[in-house]
Amino acid sequence: MISGERRTGIETTTEALRAEPLEAEYFDSGSLYVRGRTVGVETLLGDPKSAILKLSAPMVVSMFLLSLYNIVDAFWVAGLGSDALAAVGFVFPLFFVALGIANGLGVGGGSAISRRIGTQDKAGADLVAQHTMAIMAAVAVLFSIPLYLASDRIFVLLGAGSAAPLAADYAKAIFTGTIFLLFSNVAYAILRGEGDAKRAMYAMGVASLLNILLDPIFIYVFGWGIGGAAWATVLSMAVSSAVMLWWMAVKKETYVSINSLGFSCDRGIVREILQVGVPASFEFISLALMGIVINLIIVAVSSTDGVAVCSVGMRVVNIGMTPLIAMSTAVISVSGAAFGSKAFQKIDDAHLYSVRVGILVALLLSAATYIFAPQIAVLFSYSEASRDLASEIIIFLRVMAFFYPAIPLGIFAAAVFQGVGRGSTALAISVLRTVVFNVMLVMLFAVGFGWGLPGVWWGMVIGNLLGDAVGYIWVRSYVGKLVRRD
Repeated sequence: MISGERRTGIETTTEALRAEPLEAEYFDSGSLYVRGRTVGVETLLGDPKSAILKLSAPMVVSMFLLSLYNIVDAFWVAGLGSDALAAVGFVFPLFFVALGIANGLGVGGGSAISRRIGTQDKAGADLVAQHTMAIMAAVAVLFSIPLYLASDRIFVLLGAGSAAPLAADYAKAIFTGTIFLLFSNVAYAILRGEGDAKRAMYAMGVASLLNILLDPIFIYVFGWGIGGAAWATVLSMAVSSAVMLWWMAVKKETYVSINSLGFSCDRGIVREILQVGVPASFEFISLALMGIVINLIIVAVSSTDGVAVCSVGMRVVNIGMTPLIAMSTAVISVSGAAFGSKAFQKIDDAHLYSVRVGILVALLLSAATYIFAPQIAVLFSYSEASRDLASEIIIFLRVMAFFYPAIPLGIFAAAVFQGVGRGSTALAISVLRTVVFNVMLVMLFAVGFGWGLPGVWWGMVIGNLLGDAVGYIWVRSYVGKLVRRD
């Protein structure tokens, strides 16, 4: 093949890929390819430490923007009062269920795509992407309609009290846009699965910035209140979804492409996606269930204002976790590709490297959160209606400063297991952390010891520490067996 030749497709056979020259080539799409593979795929199959850094960097940017939108969203909602903040807090666990389903499908599809990239099977990777999208469309219908219809009653049952009508307004708009939430998150994961983190960054960045711009317009200028915040989220996800659909299905600029023509369901592929995707979804769902239980405990030992504190505080924690979550998505892709090519030492290198870097990042996050807690609290208590929350938000953030250092132990353990296709193991680690240890210790400290709200926060911290430690021991044992077998 002549270097610099323009083509419209990608040769997918193993022999063709191995015969490619080292020089870079440009396709009609303008994307850079090496040896017939995208730069993202080439990175994925190279040095695992370099791959984690290269894939994590754009994801840190995109997820930071996504987390920033969450902070800005809470900032504007705070102007509507503590009931509005509490309403978002009550909706968030259900929103997290939808996000968990999307994340699970994305992790399942992305993991399977990475393994096929490891075996140099592009046609198989395309089939996985198509099946993932088909499952996503079915789930969107089954999930959104019942929850939309139940919105007026469900938050009364969850103890939202005076915040229940606001929660229903917010939820109805969010559930209307479930299809965009699912599609965008699945598409992000597919792009990450093929090592194309930059495109995922662009799409997530567009969604986040658009949401930030639309929030004050919809909430205050149009006078839509809390529903405006939800519609800003839905519209921004719709735009992001349209951009990625254009890349993957129309222009076919990505390594993995989506083509519904001649699609035929393969039960083996569906089973492979769900084998990782269902446990990954339940990981998020377990977090949502934990959120619901903890909200009930908070209301029992305090009031709905405590739910508002937890809601805004966790948004800050989530933005702090951005670099760690971004690294975990890279670990999934790198581990999957290494497992597919049976390069088990790469899995070991990727895991240990990510833990070392992750702990360093977590310690810096802990120090920053503790020191700047008063300044952060001001962002969510600037209005007369939410001013009383400031002192409790500071306490929450300073307790959560001790939450970060253990996160790398658990999050990267789950990422390795998801990458190699052991989704049920990753789920077991998550359930131990969130359902068993967290809920048990929150009940013990907040109710049993009578510590109230601080007991809830300390229970969450220590519960995560115990669960993350179990995850680290588990994955080190598993990876050690793989390396010895290599």
